[in-house]
Amino acid sequence: MKISTKGRYGLTLMISLAKKEGQGCVSLKSIAEENNLSDLYLEQLVGPLRNAGLIRSVRGAKGGYQLRIPADEITAGDIIRLLEGPITFVESIESEPPAQKQLWIRMRDAVRDVLDNTSLKYLADYQDTNNLDGYMFYI
Repeated sequence: MKISTKGRYGLTLMISLAKKEGQGCVSLKSIAEENNLSDLYLEQLVGPLRNAGLIRSVRGAKGGYQLRIPADEITAGDIIRLLEGPITFVESIESEPPAQKQLWIRMRDAVRDVLDNTSLKYLADYQDTNNLDGYMFYI
């Protein structure tokens, strides 16, 4: 599985919104500038995120985007699946030999576990503090 710029930039966008949670709306232009990304590309990502109910848009001079759901209730898996599709490593896994099938399933489950147990709030907090105390990671 390879995460495209769509998934990576979407996650960056959502982390930026989570960092500003409770502070009002954030413009895509400011997110793009802060992260050295194209605001035109970010505009393509807000549609699916808004349609899924993860963010809301506000029009007007103080408009922009904000999270619709608290950052601690959104996972990296929610965002990646929405923008990238299902998490898979091998297509037609049923035709694989048993040992390889088991490997692909274990890999898929491990990635799902990490994505589904990493909240947007954790990512925003980590980006601000760069502190991993209290978290365990397996490599």
